[in-house]
Amino acid sequence: MTLSEFFSHPFVWGLALGLLFFGLSMYAHLKTKFSLNRYRKLLSDKLEIEAEATQTARKERDELKVENENLRTRVTQLSEKTDGKLQRELEILARAEKAMMITAPGFAPAWENAKTQAAAEISEEDKGKALPKRIFRKFFGNGKSDVEAIEMHSEHGEPEEAKS
Repeated sequence: MTLSEFFSHPFVWGLALGLLFFGLSMYAHLKTKFSLNRYRKLLSDKLEIEAEATQTARKERDELKVENENLRTRVTQLSEKTDGKLQRELEILARAEKAMMITAPGFAPAWENAKTQAAAEISEEDKGKALPKRIFRKFFGNGKSDVEAIEMHSEHGEPEEAKS
């Protein structure tokens, strides 16, 4: 058997084609295996990054919850202090009013007229004959001055809490 006969034999052609297809399939298999490993690594990295981001967001949320609770407590404390200051200021003004009634002769009649007029306005508001100015003042500001707010809370020089 000569070399030309050997290469012309169908078995040799089949073997050569088989080896060629085997080589091509092994190349495709290795390429796919490499891609799969690369995708697994990318997926693992992505999951780690997302886990870190989730953990950071959870930690930040917990910190914000604590800060929110602290702020809520602080607002409550400050609002209690503000009410105490307001009551103290009303008491000071009531005592000053009594002192002025005694010492200043022209002050008492004008003050009594203003208080009577304010009390009449409030009673009309309570009866429903006039629009309640207290509600509108809360929405649109104090209006003229702080004197009206003090007049609403005191009658004849006594704060509301002194009455009850």
